Parts: sequence; structure tokens; C-alpha cells
Amino acid sequence: MTTTAPAPRPRWLLPTFAAYRREWLAPDIIGGLSAGAVVVPQAMAYATIANLPVQVGLYTCIVPMLVYALLGGSRAMSVSTTSTIATLTATTLVSAGVARSADDALGSLMMLTLLVGAILLLCRLFTLGSLVENISGATLLGMKIGVGATVAVGQLPKLLGETYNFSGHGFIRSLVAVGEAFGSVNGPTVVLSAASIATLLVLKRFAPKVPGTLIVVVGGILLVAFAGLADAGVDLIDPVPSGLPVPGLPDFTHLPALVPGALAIAVMAFLESAAVARGIRQSTEPQIDSNQELFATGAANVAGAFFTTMPAAGGFSQSAVNQSAGAKTQLSTLVTVALAVLVALFLGPVLSLLPEATLAAMVFVAVIGLIDIPELMRWRRISPRDFWVAVAVAVIGLVAGLLPAVFLGVVVTLVMVLRELNIPKVEVEDSRGDAVVLHVIRAMYTANALENEQAILALAADRDAAAVVLDLERQYLITITVLDMLEDLDRELSQRGVVLHIAGLPETAATVARRTPWYQRLQAAGRVHASVEEGLAAAFG
Repeated sequence: MTTTAPAPRPRWLLPTFAAYRREWLAPDIIGGLSAGAVVVPQAMAYATIANLPVQVGLYTCIVPMLVYALLGGSRAMSVSTTSTIATLTATTLVSAGVARSADDALGSLMMLTLLVGAILLLCRLFTLGSLVENISGATLLGMKIGVGATVAVGQLPKLLGETYNFSGHGFIRSLVAVGEAFGSVNGPTVVLSAASIATLLVLKRFAPKVPGTLIVVVGGILLVAFAGLADAGVDLIDPVPSGLPVPGLPDFTHLPALVPGALAIAVMAFLESAAVARGIRQSTEPQIDSNQELFATGAANVAGAFFTTMPAAGGFSQSAVNQSAGAKTQLSTLVTVALAVLVALFLGPVLSLLPEATLAAMVFVAVIGLIDIPELMRWRRISPRDFWVAVAVAVIGLVAGLLPAVFLGVVVTLVMVLRELNIPKVEVEDSRGDAVVLHVIRAMYTANALENEQAILALAADRDAAAVVLDLERQYLITITVLDMLEDLDRELSQRGVVLHIAGLPETAATVARRTPWYQRLQAAGRVHASVEEGLAAAFG
């Protein structure tokens, strides 16, 4: 009797579960529970940044997290929402004119999350993972400073007793709201806010393994239940319904207005996820594949969009807790998902006792750490250019808004990358007789073709060579502009009495080059060669 071996699992499905060991089970369970103690209350708090119901944050700990666990390549990364993503979500919804009413806001949120996922999947389709990661660290630092300051100031009215969060309206409007809130300060709310912030800071400093967010959430609920804080004027969150998220369809009403924000969120979601995944990767674990992370994060957002979740990305705090607790695979994330499901099913009435000020304190402490002035000063000493890019992005974020800041950072980064690519990189091998070998290290393309031609002509003139063997082994793709430049280079060298030989051009580029009369003539003259050594032999012959 013959047996058929089971079909191999696709490499993109459950990649971190390959060769799972039984001894990993306990660390994965402990890691998942530890991360859940951090991420569940934190995600609920982040939902309030965008003036969304706290259950939206809770749902973001279920569907996107589950999908990433099945598809993601990082063994310990926990995917929900982050302070940066939540703030950009708030800014996008406000700039799109989305009303605060539940139906309008949630339908548009679903559309926004779907757009973010679709953009990430398109980037994966065109394998743009490494390109997106070229966004400079200066842009990210400036963006985080802008987010940190905007959200921190936006939480102050809630910490004083005001019920509305102004973070989505920008830094300036939030400052105005702080001044207005001083006219209606609630004493018990201020005391609760101060105590919550102090507890979070002390635990973070002296007992970092203790889930401070869970402690203040439980403390706030107990004070409301047994100390009558609500009767003292302390505002509570809106009632939290029990149950799992119900599938729904996005609202297309504000689609055009949501696209710019979705682009910014998609960029930040991938950059944050990639940074977290690389930052927590152990040396014994596989390298992080940018394109796989694009696919996993994109799929997580697309799936989450139909269950009323916020845009999702890898979060550093819960991922670090997950890893430090010993998590070995994404099974730990499935444990976190199970914990979030239990909370959603059974703890809705309990969560409804949570004070607004407690969540505001959690957000305030989380985002204040984004304002990393020491790191900014270190950049000032090391790279003034990067320092000023970070400052410009931060200032634009504070004055004009966070979406313009993201786009400014992306544009500046692209300009810097293009500037670097346009600098020719041609290495000269020691001349052999009257021939000189020039290795084109950085492939030529449309924008840097002229600069490379000028560099090659200058090097040939400096060596007083009778022949130039141009090594093009790195030129895997070739454009008409580059071919025209090479023909012009051949003509210029010929006028100076120098013979050009082409060596090592890969077949992918040679196939295109053979369609041009100039290259055909070059081949007929015996000046196209498979290797540099062959080119030198022909030059001497």
C-alpha cells in the first residue's frame, strides 16, 4: 500500500511555525499573555486619540494580529495599532471632514484601513519593500517628535476633565483647547490623571516588566466601582458592548479625501513594522524579508478593515514584552488574540467603568517618549544635514499638520536618494599597457547617464589610454537613454583616438542593446566581450 506525502505548506503561510519544538510552547504562552497585558489596554487607549470607541482598539488586537500571526516573518512582533498610526488616523479623518457620529466615523475608518492595506499589497506586488525602507531615519525621528508633541498636548484637556480629544486637529488647536480646558478643571480628574501618570513612569523606570498599563486600568476601574469617582465628576468612557466584531462594509463617501492620509499611514505602518521586526530579531533567526512584511501587514489591514479595526502595524512595546517573556514563534500572538477575544466577550461591562483620564494618562506617557531630544542632539553632532531634516519635519508637523510632515519627509528622502544615485561610481583598474579598465560599480540609468559619461571621459583622459575596457557586469537593465549615452561615449572616445570595448554586459541588458544599430556595429567590430580579460586581450591584439 502506498501512501501519499502531505503537500508542503506554502512558504508564505505560518513561516514562523516551521520545525516547531514542544519546549517552545510554555514560553510562547507566557509571552502571549504578557504582551496581551500591555497591548489590549494600550490599543484601547490609542483608539481614543482618534476619538473612536475603545472597542475599536480592542478589535485591532484580534483580526490584524491574527492575520499577521499566520503570514508574518517576525517570530515575536505583535501587530495592532501604534501611537503614530492612531494619530495619523485621527488627522486623516478630521481632514477628510468625517463627522464624529459613530456610523459616519466607523464606516470611513473601515475605508481608511482598507486603503492602507491595499496600498501595502500593491507595494508588495511591485516588490517595493526595500525602496520604502529607504525613507530616512531623520524623517522618522522628526515625525515621531511631531506626533509626540501633538498627541501629548492633545491629551491635556482630558487629563484636566474635558471629554474631547483634540490631537487630530493638530498641535496649535490642541494648545488652544488646553487654555479653554482650564476654565472647567475637575479636581478628582486631575488627581487621578497625576496618579496614573506617576504610576506608569515609576513602573517603567523601576519595574519595566510589570505591565503598568494593566495596573492603572484595573486601578481606575476599581476606584470608579468602589470610590464613587463618577459621582465626583470624573468622566467615563462610552459603554463598551460585549461581543466580537461584526463584519461590515466600508463607507465610500469620503474615499477621495482619505487617500492622501492612507498613503502616509501605509508608509509609516510599514516602516514601523520593519523597524520593530529587525530590532527584535535574534541572530539565530532568519533575516526579515521586506516584501513578506509588506504582504503580511497589508493582508492584516485588508482583513481588519471589514471588522472595524484601525490601521495596524508592529508595536515596539508589546513586541519587546513578548520577546523578553521568551516568545519563540507567532503562537504567542495567537495567545494574545485569544486573550483579546475573552476580554471582548466577557469584560465589556467592566471596561465601561474605565475613566477617560486613565486612558489619556496612558497615551500621554506612551507618546512623550517619542520626543527624543537627546537623539536629535546626537544627530546634530554627527550629521547636521539629517538633523535639519528631522527638525524641518517636526516643525512642519507641529505647524501645518502631520500629513504634510510625512509627505515632506518622503519627498526630502527621495531627493537625497536620487542625489546619491546620480553620483557616478566608476573604479579604475591599474592600466595594462595602453588599455585601461573602468568598472562601473553603480548601474547607470536615465538620470545619471550624462554624469557617468563625463566621469568615464575624464578618467580615460587622465590615464592617456589608447583603449578603454568598460566593465558593465552590474548593468542588468538598460534604457534607451543609457544606450544613447554609450553610443555618444564611443563617438567622443573615437575622436580622441581611444577605442571603446564593452565587457561583461548581462544578457538581460544585452538583449535590449542588440536591437540598436550602434551595438550591432560594435559586435561586428569585435568590441563586445563576455569578460574584462577577453576585452583586454582584444585591446592588445
